[in-house]
Amino acid sequence: MRPPEVILDNADIVYDYYRAHRQNRLKAWGAYALLGRRYHPRVVFAPEAREQVRALVKSGRPTIYSINHLSQNDPYTVAAAAWRSPLRPIIGRVRVLAKDELFVEPDQRAKVDMMGGIPVFRGKDHGIRAVNAAGQLMMDLCAQRLAQGDHLAIFPEGTCNDVDPTQVQAVGSGIGHIAFRAMKLGVAPALVSLGLSYGPRADPAVEPTKEEAKSALFYLGNPVAELPAKPADIARLVRADLQIALDGAVANY
Repeated sequence: MRPPEVILDNADIVYDYYRAHRQNRLKAWGAYALLGRRYHPRVVFAPEAREQVRALVKSGRPTIYSINHLSQNDPYTVAAAAWRSPLRPIIGRVRVLAKDELFVEPDQRAKVDMMGGIPVFRGKDHGIRAVNAAGQLMMDLCAQRLAQGDHLAIFPEGTCNDVDPTQVQAVGSGIGHIAFRAMKLGVAPALVSLGLSYGPRADPAVEPTKEEAKSALFYLGNPVAELPAKPADIARLVRADLQIALDGAVANY
């Protein structure tokens, strides 16, 4: 199937395509390795988290990785951190939610597809009502990919935090609905929070440069094995757990 044009009016066809899409794992490994050399994030762990994350990865259990969002460089630093951490074995099996505009330019889309991207039509770009049906399709798709054994990486704040890089901003219910729908498909996804810090920012509205982003620090929290039964409760847990991880990143920077 040829890749469809990623536009809102085409959402049903777009998500049909990404339901079956598979990454080229060899190319993904090469790309992550390259980013691991270009960026040099430090990766630290909550007590016992290194062993817990390694065991979780080895088990193959579908996992949702939640990361706070600070800059346009985040996907690159996250990829570099994955390469330089116990997450390396799952490279090529992680789907990453990415805004639809990243799928417009062909060369860029090829890279995003190779990295496991799934397009998201955001309410802030198209209007809340306009994206409702597409959002439902996207959440169903993510739940199905988890049920198929994939993992999912999400910036649950939905947009870059230009308010306070030490505080997780509002988390929408989408991540809760994805986990809830995966459970209805018979999957019990785990949750791992990655707190990201680029160090103290004089002005949080000014993103770190690429050179500054090379000094990123990630703090991996202890995996959460049991999630609540309701989407809203899952979303609240995600925000609280991600704040703990972000506090760890800030404290260890």
